[in-house]
Amino acid sequence: MRDITELVDVPYPSWPMLADALAGSFTSHVVLPPDPERCRATLLQLQVTARSPLGAIALNTGGILVHDGWLRVYGGSGGGPAGLPSMAEVNGFPETVEPDWQPSAGLIVAHDVLGGVFTLNGMEHEQHGRPGAPGSVVYFSPTSLVWEDLEMGHSQWLTWLLDGGAAGHYHDLLWPTWRTEVAELGLRDGITVYPFPWSQEAQEDMAATTRKPAPLTQILDLHTEFCDQLGLAHPGELGAAPVQG
Repeated sequence: MRDITELVDVPYPSWPMLADALAGSFTSHVVLPPDPERCRATLLQLQVTARSPLGAIALNTGGILVHDGWLRVYGGSGGGPAGLPSMAEVNGFPETVEPDWQPSAGLIVAHDVLGGVFTLNGMEHEQHGRPGAPGSVVYFSPTSLVWEDLEMGHSQWLTWLLDGGAAGHYHDLLWPTWRTEVAELGLRDGITVYPFPWSQEAQEDMAATTRKPAPLTQILDLHTEFCDQLGLAHPGELGAAPVQG
């Protein structure tokens, strides 16, 4: 297991380049401030270096809110019980570093407010019913309740986000007042939709649905229940982790 110095003190760290990309992006975003100690603990468990974009985000941010807050990319530290969870919390990292531990299906890197889940595939992803290749980003869609292969790695996914990929990805789901509703959410909350997002009624007219704020963990649990009720494959871990103090 590499120590924290080996992970942090590397040639050509990704953060300066990523920070420039963020500064030059026309996609609305907010980089949340990091807690350096927690970020380093997250990086140590991840065992990736600051040379990778994943390591750079873990080490240098408390998360990134993208597309007016519709999508939340997790960082190395969170904002406490009322703020955005950390990457460690969402993925259920051990309280103290365990050299052989890793997320069984893959690393959850982001959620959207409807409970969509972006995960970076692990080496054993197929055993958990995930499509794609190891290291590719897959998406659990609240409109289909299945995992979709985005056919891109983590670095390409970040570039896609900053180049406006989220706007296109969610275009058919957005309703006229979505920005106002998202702005009123806490960073641990999402939006419930009825009829449900996977229904024909919702997909034909999201503006006509009834929408309410709800804890994101509750929405993720509902996804699993619906998969069971509809006879779909169990989605596995969607990131419903307990709140840390």
